[in-house]
Amino acid sequence: MPVINSIVKWINFKRIYEIELFKKHPHDVQSEILFGLLEKASNTEFGVKYKFKNIHSEREFREQVPIQGYEDIKPTVERMMLGEKNLLWPGETKWFAKSSGTTHDKSKFIPVSKDSLEGVHIRGGRDVLALYLKNYPESEVFSGKSLTLGGSHKVNNFNNNSYYGDLSAIIIENIPFWTEFYRTPSTEISLLEEFEEKIEKIIEHSINENVTSFAGVPSWYLVLLKRVLEVTGKSNILEVWPNLEVFTHGGVKFDPYREQYEKLIPSDKMHYMETYNASEGFFGIQDEPDKKDMLLMLDYGIYYEFIPMDEFRHEFPAVVPLQEVEIGKNYAMVITTNGGLWRYLIGDTIRFTSRIPFKFVITGRTKHFINAFGEELIIDNAEKAFMIACERTGAIISEYTGGPIYMKDNQKGAHEWVIEFEKQPNDLDHFISLLDGALKTINSDYEAKRHKNLSLEMPHVVVAQHGLFYEWMKRRGKMGGQNKIPRLSNDRQYLDELIELNKSM
Repeated sequence: MPVINSIVKWINFKRIYEIELFKKHPHDVQSEILFGLLEKASNTEFGVKYKFKNIHSEREFREQVPIQGYEDIKPTVERMMLGEKNLLWPGETKWFAKSSGTTHDKSKFIPVSKDSLEGVHIRGGRDVLALYLKNYPESEVFSGKSLTLGGSHKVNNFNNNSYYGDLSAIIIENIPFWTEFYRTPSTEISLLEEFEEKIEKIIEHSINENVTSFAGVPSWYLVLLKRVLEVTGKSNILEVWPNLEVFTHGGVKFDPYREQYEKLIPSDKMHYMETYNASEGFFGIQDEPDKKDMLLMLDYGIYYEFIPMDEFRHEFPAVVPLQEVEIGKNYAMVITTNGGLWRYLIGDTIRFTSRIPFKFVITGRTKHFINAFGEELIIDNAEKAFMIACERTGAIISEYTGGPIYMKDNQKGAHEWVIEFEKQPNDLDHFISLLDGALKTINSDYEAKRHKNLSLEMPHVVVAQHGLFYEWMKRRGKMGGQNKIPRLSNDRQYLDELIELNKSM
């Protein structure tokens, strides 16, 4: 173990120096990334079509290459799945990350080239460790194992030459064999397709291991940890894994789950570290423990652009490079990657908190909002308002989703929330009033629509039966992995499904 620690420290020292370098010279690094991508892909079908060899500035890149969504690249991706080469990226792409679907498809299949697998996804995981050890040099994380809750879809064959699965499953299949000695359970169990079977197998094979860390989506790990306590009869997780010291989380905002984790793992030595990774790339890491924002990772082979959200729904919205972003403004993120995504609209929105270096927080999704009445309510607004209402009432929320109640002849508009409480407020009406007041304070458009109940009346809340959201996701085939509960919707599809299921439970 001392030998391993020495090797890791030497590697981390070199990497931390490189990170400090891109923090000091962000624009030079991003420019170099872009022109490296253009040069490498210049002879691909996409590169020839958009004349990559004639692009000599970032402005020309924006002018010559259109912004793309999944529907735009889907026909090309389908050809790549069948083994065609040199389409979006040089050579053959063998791996495709299965992700949540679009309006027209149940699933998306994001190409994961060898360059992006090694230079983005796996490198991002190594950087999480490097930054964690920089902050906690006395860490004993290598004295034990990392608990792995793999993807909900194992790796499957499209054909003899290409494969698909959750990104986590693809990474597990491709990381060096020796990492098996530092993970629990085995790869075979981590990649089981049936989520509930996997939970039981993980507990069976990991309960007596020395687990020091775990990483993944907070909502799904919460299911696992609670089941661990049921099986063992212990009162908290430290009675099972006393040396547990860090949870690296991503996929959903952690704040709504924080109180539950602190109850399950009652230790001020337990650390929580946020990351922003997705099927399309690895974008950010929380590099300072006492701050909630993340460092934008600029040297992974990803070039960034941003669309101000106040222009997002315009026919020809402005698109700005990194050097032109403003602190405090909400942006949709556009990425160009060494996986063959060119000016790809990923669907997430972020807000910069710093420009020296570039740091940000995730604010939501371009498609997950409520704007039925011009209120422009985003996930970040809802998360902050729920936090205030919970703090003042002592409530704890497990899961929630929200949407509109449309105006009818004798019905004013409103927002309706289905909320599953870990701990219910003593006075639900007071909780609703606090939620409403917080939303008014946070969002001026919501406040204007609520003025004298002219457009919107008080929020409606449906208290969910325990386990409602778990059962709903199970019935939708969205268990585990990177599947996320949609927090907001501009229609009632999710709400109506949940309310109907809630009545039957």
